Amino acid sequence: MSTSRHRRWRRKIGPVSRWLPAFARLSTVFLLIALALFVALRVAAPYLISTGFVRSGIEDALSKWTGYHAEIKGSPVLEFWPTPRITLNQISIRQPRESGDKLLGSIESLSADFSLIDALRGRTSFHEFHLVRPNLALTRDERGLIDWSYAGLLARAINGVGSENGAEVLAPDLDAEIGAVTVEDGTLVVTDIKSAKTYHFESVTADIAWPRLSGAISAVVIARINGEDLKVDFASRQPLLAFAGRNAETRTSLTSNLLTAHFQGIASIASLSALSGNITASIPDVPALLTWSGKSFPGIATLKSASLESDIMSSGNGLRFTNLSLSLNEASATGVMDLFTQPGKRPKIGGTLAFDQMNLKPFLDAFALRLAAGEAEEISAGISGPLRVLDVDVRLSARRAQMGLFELSDVGASVIVAGGEAKFDIGDSQFEGGEMTAHLEATQRDFDGGGKLQLSIRDADFAALAERLQLKGPLPLATGSLDLDLQSPKAIWTTGLTDVTGKLHFWTREGTIPGIDAAALRTQAAEKPFFPLSAAAGGAFAFNQLNLQADFANGSAEIHDAHVAGPTQTLMLSGIITYHSNGLALSGSLEATDPAKAAELPLLPFFIGGSWPNPVISPVPLFGNTPHAQ
Repeated sequence: MSTSRHRRWRRKIGPVSRWLPAFARLSTVFLLIALALFVALRVAAPYLISTGFVRSGIEDALSKWTGYHAEIKGSPVLEFWPTPRITLNQISIRQPRESGDKLLGSIESLSADFSLIDALRGRTSFHEFHLVRPNLALTRDERGLIDWSYAGLLARAINGVGSENGAEVLAPDLDAEIGAVTVEDGTLVVTDIKSAKTYHFESVTADIAWPRLSGAISAVVIARINGEDLKVDFASRQPLLAFAGRNAETRTSLTSNLLTAHFQGIASIASLSALSGNITASIPDVPALLTWSGKSFPGIATLKSASLESDIMSSGNGLRFTNLSLSLNEASATGVMDLFTQPGKRPKIGGTLAFDQMNLKPFLDAFALRLAAGEAEEISAGISGPLRVLDVDVRLSARRAQMGLFELSDVGASVIVAGGEAKFDIGDSQFEGGEMTAHLEATQRDFDGGGKLQLSIRDADFAALAERLQLKGPLPLATGSLDLDLQSPKAIWTTGLTDVTGKLHFWTREGTIPGIDAAALRTQAAEKPFFPLSAAAGGAFAFNQLNLQADFANGSAEIHDAHVAGPTQTLMLSGIITYHSNGLALSGSLEATDPAKAAELPLLPFFIGGSWPNPVISPVPLFGNTPHAQ
């Protein structure tokens, strides 16, 4: 059986062995002929193809593509190895003189591969373009579209592209091959008519892969603007729709030392009416980005970094950010945000953000936008600042929040900017074992009109607060409540203590004032005409309740009948405290809480002067008594 199987295999292999050498010989002949033709064409090409013919062909190609007239001043150079290639120098592309002679740009050197077979047949076709130091100028019109201008093939393809079932559709007579385009050390100037701004891009390097006008495009562009290098990665299966300002699928990334951003979805360069997709952005140094962009916002230095990731889509007259993850410094939040835009009205930002923990100050700085102090002349000239062009209505919540040296928990807050006013409200929060609400308001001219602060604290542990703030001196340690109402006519960030006016009301339950010994105070007053407070600091003044009211103005606080009632004695204070010097000018008295014990604890009036925390006390003699009388 084995011998029979071998015979069958020999019968099958036999015919193949007969024709295989013939096929190999024929293939070798064809390869040798092709190689000979390839070499012969390369050798003969310089004699068969004229430089002027290829030069006129690329001039015609440039004119065909742009609709402008291409002029070449330099002498062209032809190369035929390893591929046919032409290099042209000193090229200018301008509008025909009868139509205005407008210059689109100039190119120091342009090289391109061309088809040798087509050239021998009297036609020219080019691909693999390489531009060295091109200098181009484009215009973005009032509709947000790039003025591709004139009747070139690119412009006609952009105007004639259609969309069918989400795919780009282009008529065959408008289609053409492009290939790869490389740009080296270019310059691009874009004039935006709508915003009246001009953008200068220098040291432009680009690699563009666009096989056909009707095909997909991918591009990597590196450029320098305002001294910073930016890298843009752009890809789209519908490039002509994108350039026409219509909705197109795109994938765009922006990378620099100051900003990293990525978008993937459907977008338009002309409007945001049908935007949808996913966006991520990261700013490692917010102040540096603002400096680079020419903006400066007071207080923004506390906002070091910011980032976001969100799904984004057009919604009515605005944009909606859903599944939003936002980070400001070390604080992270999730939520939903909306950007509303309506003709004739200011844009508005609204939404809700939920933080696990956050620092309120940099968040306020992020929303407290205004023109920089150096632009005060523009403000006085009536030029609108951010408060006049942007409204904000954002709701915040946080399990823990820090505001300066203060710590809050279970915070519910809001930021509202509308009608030239900015308001920040803490509607509910836990503060030092109690509750706190606050209202901060800034008005007129981007906060330059001043502002006011209203603060309300109920049943908070002020002893723990004094320890946290490391306050020195004899201060009341108790659970108490505070109402504070302050205002300033100056901009908030320029307001000093001397500019603040307002009122304070502070009251507590039982507590102590360490550093005040009532018995030692009476003993010192009986023996000395004056003495430092530290001389009577051997104990603590216990009280059942405290009630204090004060007015603030001109850099000082005026105390009105502060009443500290203890079990046996009551301390009364009134007078002036100056902030900048911690100076005191107070009149006070110590008397029996129970009038029936007035003989045992007679009235002791005194004057307090000097500076905090160790002022000097001078007993004041009663009428008919000596300073040392008891």
